[in-house]
Amino acid sequence: MSDDGHEHNGHENVPSRQRKRFPGISSRAYEHPADRSALVALRKLSGFDTVFKALSGLLPERSLRLLFLSDSVRVSDQQFTHLNDMLRDACYILDLEKVPAMYVNQDPQPNAMCIGLDEPIIVVTTGLVELLDEEEMRAVVGHEVGHALSGHSVYRTILLFLTSLALKVAWIPLGNLAIMAIVTALREWFRKSELSADRAGLLVGQDLTASMRALMKIAGGNHLHEMNVDAFLKQAEEYEAGGDLRDSVLKILNVLPRSHPFTTVRAAELKKWAESRDYQRILDGHYPRRGEDKDTSVSDSFRESASHYADHVKTSKDPLMRLVTDIAGGAGGLGGRVRRGFDGFTATAPPKDRPTDAPPRDGD
Repeated sequence: MSDDGHEHNGHENVPSRQRKRFPGISSRAYEHPADRSALVALRKLSGFDTVFKALSGLLPERSLRLLFLSDSVRVSDQQFTHLNDMLRDACYILDLEKVPAMYVNQDPQPNAMCIGLDEPIIVVTTGLVELLDEEEMRAVVGHEVGHALSGHSVYRTILLFLTSLALKVAWIPLGNLAIMAIVTALREWFRKSELSADRAGLLVGQDLTASMRALMKIAGGNHLHEMNVDAFLKQAEEYEAGGDLRDSVLKILNVLPRSHPFTTVRAAELKKWAESRDYQRILDGHYPRRGEDKDTSVSDSFRESASHYADHVKTSKDPLMRLVTDIAGGAGGLGGRVRRGFDGFTATAPPKDRPTDAPPRDGD
């Protein structure tokens, strides 16, 4: 029992730097609206978790656990003790009672993941451990603990399994098509879940600068003296606003096969949330508790998600999003705007004697 009256549940090793703790915090406190609405809906479906866990006989979870146990280093009081302290600390801050098993895997590629159906396990690569300093790594460990608290590990494991299965049945056209449709949907959800976990990492580290540094290093390597946070965030703004409608389509095509959002976008989203009233309210101790999760309304969550996307479309600088806003607002001359947006797709330009915004003639 600690001097604040709370049992530490094995989280005795906490850093000297004082940070706020969030007893009983619900993952709803930090989840991205799209991520949260999807998860609330899934959790409300009767028997959904049972059906997913029934698939465990088909999923390679046991082999994954044995693989990491036999061919990776398990974080403990005897091995990678600094990571063990960070893991226990992250679970203490987010009040996750059972500390997940954590492994370090030999891989020069900086990466981390949280997988598992029955119990989450966290895996970090040597490339990541060697790349990040202590506070940056604390944010990453907090990110993975956030995945565990949100229950993301179940769906992440399903995604890994289906991605592998899609490769094995690629020779079956319809079978592969059906699996890839599910994989695409899961990837879209998982990209949103990464934004949620970034927020959890910030709640654990409570150091926005360290979170920004970690994202920059993941994007550009261990060359901080060559990088600048403001310039990095400017890239995200340029990415969103730059180009024409062709670029908007290319952005969608580029992101579809990815499990993670682009790093600059993650940095911009996290900075925006860190400056929001929602983040400050959590730090002040005003946040939803896990005990209230069962009373969460699916419709309210979907309304909040819809409101978020409506605001995003209205404020977005992306050419496609601006076009959607114009259509919703009934703006005139949209035909011309679309043609100008895609100008360059065809080699021929509109005749000079014909107004750009004129309605198309028969046969156009």
